[in-house]
Amino acid sequence: MKKLNRAVDRFAYSHPNFGIPNLMMYVVVGNVIVYLLTVFAGYGAVSFLTFDWHAVTRGEIWRLVTFIFFPGYYSLNQAIWLVFFLHLYYMIGTTLEREWGTAKFSLYYISGVVLTVVVGAVMGLVSGSARIAGAHYINLSMFFAFAMLYPDTRFLIFFIIPVKVKWLAWIDAAYFALQVLLSLLGGNLLGALLPVIAILNFIVFFWTNITDEIAWRRGWAKHQTSHQTIQFKAAARQQKKREEERGYRHKCAVCGRTDTEWPDLEFRYCSRCQGYHCFCQEHIFNHVHFNE
Repeated sequence: MKKLNRAVDRFAYSHPNFGIPNLMMYVVVGNVIVYLLTVFAGYGAVSFLTFDWHAVTRGEIWRLVTFIFFPGYYSLNQAIWLVFFLHLYYMIGTTLEREWGTAKFSLYYISGVVLTVVVGAVMGLVSGSARIAGAHYINLSMFFAFAMLYPDTRFLIFFIIPVKVKWLAWIDAAYFALQVLLSLLGGNLLGALLPVIAILNFIVFFWTNITDEIAWRRGWAKHQTSHQTIQFKAAARQQKKREEERGYRHKCAVCGRTDTEWPDLEFRYCSRCQGYHCFCQEHIFNHVHFNE
């Protein structure tokens, strides 16, 4: 995975002119056109654009690309969902393109399409048929990429509730897992492989980020459990508890006066004494230093 990740970065760096600028605009426009044709002319009018392995073997090679323009929504009462998801895809896609550059983003999307086609072809050869309509999982996998780059960005759910993207990404992951499970239970192997392939494509592009995050979390957990690590919050709670039990916070090591009995008296700690020893203002400069 690391070698593939490095190869992707090298290719994008070495070929800055590779790719299609503003790729998501073309994907979104294609989805809108297919949706309108479906609504007004019926699904049969656009069925020649889906990925169908039998049709591809008969020379209809455009199906290797045009299947990505199927939105998954085909009626007027689903228009609001179409607008929502296409807006989301366009926003995330253009953000990723600005962050990565056209070459790397185009490579991310194209590699997802290629992997999907390869899986469809393999399933077509094995089972005799394979049909795919839409790049649903490829588009949703961009959400993982966005969450990895901008985990603390907030989206307004129902235009009211602000939720960080990293939590929405976990919901997205649960949806992928559910689709895999339902497809396996329904005997639809192709349906189970498509989300897995989309996740695999994401992992290849973010392998370094994922491993760095895991290493950081392991280091953080190890640091937190180390006996050399000072747990400031816990120490503060313990100190407050001790103060409540004793009834004072500071006590002079010479005269024994406390800040509870003498609230106007100032107390200091001596830096020359070994250990932590408190003294009142009268004895801070007039005491025998401790040599513990």
